[in-house]
Amino acid sequence: MVIPLAISKDITELAALLKTERKANRKARRIDERARDTASSFGDDAITKKTERSEPERFADMFRPWTELKPPSDDDLRLFRNSVGDAIPLKASTQVVNTAPKPSPHPKQREADELAALSASQLAMNPSPMSWDIGADIEDDQSFIRAGINPDLLRKLRRGQWTIQAELDLHGHTQDDAHAAISEFVREARTADWRCVRIIHGKGLSSHQKIPVLRGKVRRWLQLKDEVLAYCEPRPNGGGSGAILVLLRGAK
Repeated sequence: MVIPLAISKDITELAALLKTERKANRKARRIDERARDTASSFGDDAITKKTERSEPERFADMFRPWTELKPPSDDDLRLFRNSVGDAIPLKASTQVVNTAPKPSPHPKQREADELAALSASQLAMNPSPMSWDIGADIEDDQSFIRAGINPDLLRKLRRGQWTIQAELDLHGHTQDDAHAAISEFVREARTADWRCVRIIHGKGLSSHQKIPVLRGKVRRWLQLKDEVLAYCEPRPNGGGSGAILVLLRGAK
């Protein structure tokens, strides 16, 4: 609703008057308080009684007397219509609302690419010229691939062509706790159909004589699990020797 300029001006003037009145009342109260303090210090009861004032008026008292709200009169309605007579209604919006369904957040294409890469690697359809035998380029305890799987799959795992879907951190675990946690993690991965996961076992910097304990045990435990197709150490920015990437069989 648009307020006419004349009414807006009256409201502004009323607010200024009220502000001035409140300022004058505050000034008068301060003068009276100083007068009472001075009279009390000299023991003058007459001056004290003379300067006593009643409680300050409330803000609402400034609007008394008030009358009950009544319906607008014909003159009020005529004044309102004259004030908004030149108003132009807003045009209807021509914006088109997109009602098309949103795409599913499920990464179907990425999963299809990973499945195709796994099938091609297992069947040796596209063997890589950079394929190597296990132990030729890196130490035996850094990687593992189950018999019957194309070694090219391990190379792709090392290069990060698989998306890491879950992670398990074994920091602060004892050997028994770590073994139980890995078993539960692998079972959960099979249920959720996670294909590539990362296990962080640490570099053993806080262990006795700085000798890593979980590093070798985690690798041996994974080799004994049929769900594990291969594993390798990630790149330094992915954990290096303090972690391991594990490729698991599909749930189906």
